[in-house]
Amino acid sequence: MLEAVQLTLRPAGYQTLIGITHYDASEEEQLLREQLHHRPAALLVTGLDRSDVARNLVAQSGVPCVHLMEASGLAGIHCVGFSQVDAGAAMTRHLLERGRRRIAFAGAQLDPRTMQRLEGWRRELAAAGLYAPTLEWLNPAPSSLALGGRMFEQIMGQKPSVDAVFFCNDDLAQGALLAALRLRIQVPKCVAIAGFNDLTGSDQMLPTLTTVRTPRAEIGSAAARMLLSLMHGEPVATPCVDVGYELVVRDST
Repeated sequence: MLEAVQLTLRPAGYQTLIGITHYDASEEEQLLREQLHHRPAALLVTGLDRSDVARNLVAQSGVPCVHLMEASGLAGIHCVGFSQVDAGAAMTRHLLERGRRRIAFAGAQLDPRTMQRLEGWRRELAAAGLYAPTLEWLNPAPSSLALGGRMFEQIMGQKPSVDAVFFCNDDLAQGALLAALRLRIQVPKCVAIAGFNDLTGSDQMLPTLTTVRTPRAEIGSAAARMLLSLMHGEPVATPCVDVGYELVVRDST
């Protein structure tokens, strides 16, 4: 996504200054203060969930701003992304359609987009009459292959047993597939495993990983083009661009 942003902005004569917030509201506030001190031409911010302080810093700066990774119909908001809730619901429906009834959700980091995918999973299971709080496995630690393996082992020890696990990110799901190989648990015969984001290597796992492909490069380039229009004072016909997502069904489900 960031590469696509740079490829669009640099030919137009703009440099990019990148700040990482670690999903921490106070860090984001501090970064905004620091970067606004440099009088940037515009801002790109990830997501729509932020503190009132951060929101006011952006609004009072008068700097054009585009939000990434989420789609919203809120007035006055420019954004490029997709519905994380709907994407989470789509994966859950896929697992239900494959006959799975005890579908766990495994989430790490617990950033706003992970929680939105969780909401989509909850919505679909509740509609099917299959939701249970014990199916939620949430860990605030950073997402990784190692954590995915550990979470998979814990989930597989649950009684009654689950027949599918929807991981909030592919690295967790990849770690789960490796753990399943070590534990000699057959996927998807004994348990289906699904991920999110279609990260590098997911199509090379054994079995190949079912996931949701998110068009991150498309989001970056579309957001940068929108930002250029705002900086040039040009009208933006569609303030909220929903680029959608793709359910990629492979062998793990």
